Amino acid sequence: MTENTQTPSSPNSELPTQYAPAEVEGKLYERWVERGYFEADEKSEKPPYAIVIPPPNVTGSLHLGHAFEHTLIDALTRRKRMQGYETLWQPGMDHAGIATQNVVERELAKEGKSRHDLGREAFVERVWQWKGESGGQISGQMRRLGDGVDWSRERFTMDEGLSEAVQTIFKKLYDDELIYRAERIINWCPRCLTAISDIEVEYQDDDGELVSIRYGEGDASIVVATTRAETMLGDTAVAVHPDDERYKHMVGTEIELPLTGRRIPVVADEHVDPEFGTGAVKVTPAHDPNDFEIGQRHGLANLAVMDEHAVITAHGPFQGLDRLEARSAIVAALRADGRIVAEKRPYSHSVGHCSRCKTTIEPRLSMQWWVKVGPLAKAAGDAVRDGKVKIHPQEMEKRYFDWVDNLHDWCISRQLWWGHRIPVWYGPNGEVVCVGPDEQPPAGEGWTQDTDVLDTWFSSGLWPFSTLGWPRQTESLAKFYPNSVLVTGYDILFFWVARMMMFGIYAMDGTPPFHTIALHGMVRDQFGKKMSKSFGNAVNPLDWMDEYGSDAVRFTLARGANPGVDVPIGEDWVQASRNFANKIWNATRFALMNGATIEGPLPTPEEMSATDRWILSRLNKTVAEVDAFYEDYQFSKLSDSLYHFAWDEVFSWYVELSKTTFFAGGEQAGVSGRVLGEVLDVMLRLLHPVVPFVTETLWTTLTGRESLVIAEWPKDSGFRDEAAEAEVATVQAVVTEVRRFRKEQGLQDGQKVPARLDLTGTALAAHEAAMRQLLRLQPEGEEFHATATLPVAGATVALDLSGTIDVAAERKRLTKDLGAAEKEKQQAEAKLGNEAFIAKAPDNVVDKIKGRLAKAEADIARIQAQLDGLPAA
Repeated sequence: MTENTQTPSSPNSELPTQYAPAEVEGKLYERWVERGYFEADEKSEKPPYAIVIPPPNVTGSLHLGHAFEHTLIDALTRRKRMQGYETLWQPGMDHAGIATQNVVERELAKEGKSRHDLGREAFVERVWQWKGESGGQISGQMRRLGDGVDWSRERFTMDEGLSEAVQTIFKKLYDDELIYRAERIINWCPRCLTAISDIEVEYQDDDGELVSIRYGEGDASIVVATTRAETMLGDTAVAVHPDDERYKHMVGTEIELPLTGRRIPVVADEHVDPEFGTGAVKVTPAHDPNDFEIGQRHGLANLAVMDEHAVITAHGPFQGLDRLEARSAIVAALRADGRIVAEKRPYSHSVGHCSRCKTTIEPRLSMQWWVKVGPLAKAAGDAVRDGKVKIHPQEMEKRYFDWVDNLHDWCISRQLWWGHRIPVWYGPNGEVVCVGPDEQPPAGEGWTQDTDVLDTWFSSGLWPFSTLGWPRQTESLAKFYPNSVLVTGYDILFFWVARMMMFGIYAMDGTPPFHTIALHGMVRDQFGKKMSKSFGNAVNPLDWMDEYGSDAVRFTLARGANPGVDVPIGEDWVQASRNFANKIWNATRFALMNGATIEGPLPTPEEMSATDRWILSRLNKTVAEVDAFYEDYQFSKLSDSLYHFAWDEVFSWYVELSKTTFFAGGEQAGVSGRVLGEVLDVMLRLLHPVVPFVTETLWTTLTGRESLVIAEWPKDSGFRDEAAEAEVATVQAVVTEVRRFRKEQGLQDGQKVPARLDLTGTALAAHEAAMRQLLRLQPEGEEFHATATLPVAGATVALDLSGTIDVAAERKRLTKDLGAAEKEKQQAEAKLGNEAFIAKAPDNVVDKIKGRLAKAEADIARIQAQLDGLPAA
């Protein structure tokens, strides 16, 4: 698409007096979508720039974390589109296996039914029905935020194309012996009734109990300590360290396991820490991952004593009890049998919980499907080490390496019905057949498909290439893979990023899925606390959008975004951003009413005033600065740069300094109007990626052109005028000092004061009218009497404050200030005159004292001049 450069007959049409986001945002967004601005063309010869959306769960709704991340991605893609790239921001959603199944099961429970009442096929149909009716509300909320995604390419991890990709890579991994089935200890959720991966377990300190239990009798006894007494029913050994002299005589013998009558061996294993507790540990291979490894080394039996609901299945009086009920009953029975040596309550220790439902997870021996991650993880690590993929900020690389270099095999099977069903069939005679997408599953009596589904992260790990059509060699895949950058939170570096790296490199012939991984932090409240409904500090960003507008929310989030660092945010900051949007609106409206235009060529430097040359010099420096910050993903710094340029330099200084020119009219007003139009044009382009709605409205009004979305990104023209910048800096110094003095005198902002300006020897003469306008300074008149004189920046401003100040009180105040300045000077001179001090003090300390002396001397001169300017008492 090319920029529409047609200018209508009246580009500077009148803007409403106030900006009303609610009346603008929705209509603008729909216009952008209808005109296809966000659609990517794989046939384009433009260079590609592609980003995938971290797919939100189909069960989700927009929260501040989404709004934050989407703002950053949208800013990047809008800028690249303006720079002439064929830009694809790929949208879509994740089927979210456990979360979605839980939602639908809760709906069924309201009807008094379970999924088993429906059966698998009908239940899955019910989930699809729910997805069509209630899922994906986040799409509409993304539109509210202004996400420039290509909706024509929206994908879902369970759609036909992505399902083909999942089946293809499963088959490929299986054939390459990188997927296997084995019985191992997994994290089991008794509530969700499925295995979950290590990274889906949340650890927190819980209060429990630590009991010490005596196994065996007399000299042939060992004391073990445990927080999970219920698992002792499944013990198949006691382990000690091989070098522990206390137990060497018992290694190879058997002792009686209390309450069961079974005898179990004492084994020596280096895993045991002889310094911890009694130096002996109970071994329950079916209910603990470390114990499982010990069991494998010593050929121990795996005795499961709990079912999938964490209910005791071992024969005896505890059968049928929940694990927590069994714990208390077993401790009581051991106590009655004289087996409890010590008890500690409460005992705080780290306990794993299901990240979905917060239930305490249960380590459980189970037959599951696994990915052999060793070679995949090595390739993912090497891609960063070799520089093929950059992690930003670089200090996050260590966290990435710590993870991929120490990955355990990944349990990918889940005992759910909603998800990608594992494409493996079992035959009546023990046959196992993995079926690819172009193959027919085996038929006949006795053949059944595996009942498990794949971990959600398995399909989302394919996202950068499955969404582009893989395994088919599509034009989109050729154009947009690898992605340019992945923007995501450091919190899913392990969940998602590592999975995409492993699968992308494996499936795409060694090519990583993106060139750069740009990591951001988490959104927190204004006090730095994690946002949570339970804390009462969670914020619905839609509420803030309703109140302040989407631009205000976006600008607040972008302005807080330092790479890899958490982002505090409070409502008062959103209010401040709303004020900024209003400032842009009001100042542009003023400019349009006073001749700002983009028509015609830019005046030559010789035609411009110093103020004009100054703002153009600052404009080009800002373009260069913003570009550099974008390339370094420094969203906070680029937002600050734009904020201060727009508010402090364009609106507070350039517009104000130019008012007298505009009011006077004539040729110079035309020159400044063209300069102001140029500045607004470029400034609105620079601001657009972060605050798209208000800038679009103002820019199209200013220029009469079609849309900022397809406008050209500004380039630094190279124009610099250091002399003009120095000249205006002098004007700013004079104005700032006089304003300070006026405030000290208690003068009202609009109160006019007679003044004489002596600008001899300075370049300020051309600015006198503007300075008088800014400072509310009247001509001196015949009755002028200088009651205060301010020497600043080589100029002298004499003010007649007769009748406006109490001369005696002012003299008293200035005399007090003079005394303080003279004392400061004396102290600095004393230190600098002390040879012993100078010999020992660091250079920076000496320089600091010299600075204090210089400031004190300047203050003395300034205050003395003010005193001299006061009339006699």
